[in-house]
Amino acid sequence: MRTRRGLCYRSIDDVPEKKRRVSVAGGGRSSDLLELKMRVFDGCGGGDVHPRKRRRTVAPPAEAAADFDFFDGLPDDIVLFILSKLISAASSPSDFINVLVTCKRFNVLGFHPLVLSRASPRSLAVRAKNWSESAHRFLKSCADSGNLEACYLLGMIRFYCLQNRGSGASLMAKAAMGSHASALYSLAVIQFNGSGGTKNDKDLRAGVALCARAAFLGHVDALRELGHCLQDGYGVRQNVAEGRRFLVQANARELARALPCWLDNGAGSAHAHAHGACPLLSDFGCDVPATEGHPANQFLGEWFAEREEGELRMCSHGGCGRPETRRHEFRRCSVCGAVNYCSRACQALDWKVRHKAECAPMNGWVEEEEEMVEEEEPQVEGDVNGDGV
Repeated sequence: MRTRRGLCYRSIDDVPEKKRRVSVAGGGRSSDLLELKMRVFDGCGGGDVHPRKRRRTVAPPAEAAADFDFFDGLPDDIVLFILSKLISAASSPSDFINVLVTCKRFNVLGFHPLVLSRASPRSLAVRAKNWSESAHRFLKSCADSGNLEACYLLGMIRFYCLQNRGSGASLMAKAAMGSHASALYSLAVIQFNGSGGTKNDKDLRAGVALCARAAFLGHVDALRELGHCLQDGYGVRQNVAEGRRFLVQANARELARALPCWLDNGAGSAHAHAHGACPLLSDFGCDVPATEGHPANQFLGEWFAEREEGELRMCSHGGCGRPETRRHEFRRCSVCGAVNYCSRACQALDWKVRHKAECAPMNGWVEEEEEMVEEEEPQVEGDVNGDGV
């Protein structure tokens, strides 16, 4: 190889092997460069020494980009947030089940405690005919996740349907400690009747205290029950004026809750009666449609409707569904004796809806009851005005 001055360099093949690997004193950088040149020469066979060009990365074809699933790239936190919104807005359990069967990731993350704690009452509304061990496990998982609605629903099912009194009462107490109004009122009914125990287990003062707490949270039945307790002096010092105030407040809250449906169906009394209205506000000159009951009460009604009637009776109010836990636990109508109620609130509701038109004196029911049981059974007045106003 010649230079511009005519000097010739020896070919790399003519250089001895020892001289090729001579070390350069004063640092290792020159030796590294020399070794790099030797590798290039050896790889090129002593020919033209040119560094190889970097290969260009070829973009994936459009078909490969289309096959990429962007859902797999979403973080779990975003998917959990979406599932929480879905289960809180679900109108039935099937809505959430359809989401779970969509993919494996939904099926795994759908049972995360964060998702189950946001389940709405409608998404937990299990039908009695569809009750199974898997439904029991699902409600148990929701209750363990801190869902108060699941605690109350599973507590009612265990206490009344499965007859597991201790576990059911503890679940309802867990929901009550979280200020669940329906759980507070149900525990009050249990205390008033001594449910799950004997007649001596009644605690009227505890029932009034629980009822007052539920009434403070706006529970309509608790307001009505507390009003009757104050009017009658049942478990609390009698105060007729305060009791009437609670009854009027219960009517006002009931009207505010049913007013949207009432306006949609029409404000006429005849129209409201034709659509199954609940004339609790007849004292105020208007009727309101009957509101939908809680899923727990609906489950109890369906559960015991399929069972054969025995010695234990059910509350005659159709929207309640509570059964007796012992014989003659509920109070009977003092006029006809054909109906019985778990509370004064249920008696007031059923009086104006149905029983007012059906109640008639029956002379033989008292003697029949005396032959069956010797103890005195509590009674309710058959001609009582349901709201006392």
